[in-house]
Amino acid sequence: MTDLQTDAEGRLRHLLSLEGLPRPELERLLERAQRLTADAHGGTAQRGVLAGKAVCTLFFEPSTRTRSSFSLAAQRLGADLLNFDASTASTTKGEADLDTLKTLEAMGVHAFVVRHKRDGAVAELAAAAEPGTVLLNAGDGRSNHPTQGLLDMLTLRQAKGADFSRLKVAIVGDVKHSRVARSDLHALRTLGCGEIRVCGPASLLPDDDTLRGCTVTDDLDAALDGVDAAMMLRLQRERMAEGLVASIEDYHRDYGLTDSRLARAAPDAIVMHPGPMNRGVEITDAVADGPQSRVLRQVANGVAVRMAVLEALLG
Repeated sequence: MTDLQTDAEGRLRHLLSLEGLPRPELERLLERAQRLTADAHGGTAQRGVLAGKAVCTLFFEPSTRTRSSFSLAAQRLGADLLNFDASTASTTKGEADLDTLKTLEAMGVHAFVVRHKRDGAVAELAAAAEPGTVLLNAGDGRSNHPTQGLLDMLTLRQAKGADFSRLKVAIVGDVKHSRVARSDLHALRTLGCGEIRVCGPASLLPDDDTLRGCTVTDDLDAALDGVDAAMMLRLQRERMAEGLVASIEDYHRDYGLTDSRLARAAPDAIVMHPGPMNRGVEITDAVADGPQSRVLRQVANGVAVRMAVLEALLG
């Protein structure tokens, strides 16, 4: 993966995963995204950066936040944007993913923002792409969602500063099925987070090395005690087998974030969620819409982060 992501001089040529991304590169992307936040939400100051470049959002799974913010990011930078809808394209007739990529490459598309249900699918396309073609992983299977990881780190930096070594962060919920959790864990480790706590029922925790270096518990109250940030995860019922949770009501009772539970965290703790939220399951309305919530700030930061990544790869 690392060899695919960088060229012989160490320059970023694709963004497939945050695993193995050097800390200086990760921090450079975050700092550039911070500088782009004003331009991300209006204006034409950056419109010349990708003028003449073509960016295709190639989504084989549904998306609201990621696809919309990548589209806005490309347009803010002046790129020509092509939105590919797999439900109405030749993929429904049996066309292979690689043939779709090659067809669009032949039309002069320079960058592909790809979401796919299969682990490793985006890396496979990157390996087969022509020199100079850029692949950005917008979420593949359970494996990676690197720009979500970056926007989560930007949100944390804005709230808590750049020194992650003093932070205690809790990641709560369905880690087993979450590509967001994996990208957040890669980034938190790279940035030297002081303590990473992971909480969830055993049935929803991965059994590989995903949780290395983390404090793991099934006790939500203990996980939240004194933390600086609580990162809640969506219960991904569409990806799981029946029986992994006894019931939605039981899950909310044991792992839902409420006002009373949030009171165990540090007084200035922030609450994050990648969306879409299952309100009343992993998070209550009072917390999701409360003063400590940074959920909409995460969404806002998505445009700036994706502008920074597109600029780094194509600018």
